[in-house]
Amino acid sequence: MFSGIISGQGQIADLINQQEKIRMTIKTPLAKKLAEQVGDSIAVNGICLTVTSLTATEFKVDLMPETLRRTNLQQLKRGQKVNLEAALRPTTRIAGHFVLGHIDTTATVVERKMEQTALVLTFQLPNKYLPYVAEKGSVAVNGVSLTVTMTVQQNFSVSLIPLTQKMTNLGALQIGDQVNIEVDVLSRYLLRQEAFKNEIK
Repeated sequence: MFSGIISGQGQIADLINQQEKIRMTIKTPLAKKLAEQVGDSIAVNGICLTVTSLTATEFKVDLMPETLRRTNLQQLKRGQKVNLEAALRPTTRIAGHFVLGHIDTTATVVERKMEQTALVLTFQLPNKYLPYVAEKGSVAVNGVSLTVTMTVQQNFSVSLIPLTQKMTNLGALQIGDQVNIEVDVLSRYLLRQEAFKNEIK
């Protein structure tokens, strides 16, 4: 489990196709702070991934078909930066919201504008996930815990303070870029309960 407060960024150093999976290598000086041993979890652009190899300067993870279907990882290339977060400890202060690292879908940047020092990003979301995103609710975008500032039809917006623009890869997003979306886990279960009630009537 994670909180959506990014520890830092890493750079994709290698992507190797191995039959039905892709092995990704990420370089970061934070490697040993993010994970203590092979088998630990790290959120990469909001995706909970298991460390399969670890050194002081890099770690490797394996990407399964389901992960590739649900996320923006297939669009990433060597040299691109990704957001990184270590898994929570029981004693960790929760500064964002509970983020599971289980990506629901991707969204596309459709607008980018500045409001004084804030960067406002607007994303287009697949219809299926619209009910899960509410104004002033929480959403994880590339693993970053954010508050939804507006919802209109298929779109929702978030506002990034300068620190978030600097510390994450969201500040570099351009129109047309895809991001990973994890909806608030509370909305996911509440809507599933409602759907289940209707199914058994």
